[in-house]
Amino acid sequence: MLPQVTSIELQENLAQFLKKQRKTQNISRRELALTSHVPESTIKRFENTGNISLRQFLMLWNSLDKLDRIDLLCINQVFEPLSAQDVLRGNFQ
Repeated sequence: MLPQVTSIELQENLAQFLKKQRKTQNISRRELALTSHVPESTIKRFENTGNISLRQFLMLWNSLDKLDRIDLLCINQVFEPLSAQDVLRGNFQ
């Protein structure tokens, strides 16, 4: 079986990615709050814990990156078999 990231790890990875994007673009939390319409306190909580609503996450992402990159995850799905038996049976995730 392929290693899988947990939902908590993914939340933390996404938070760190957007925090890095913010810092790379030299944007303060206050500036990001103004452009994204997400409260500064929510941005801080997200960067520290990974917890945020989906809508607010997308608003932050849109301010720091292109939403098209997330949309591609929904369009270009790559299905991988988990085992040789899955390949023989045609079972893919």
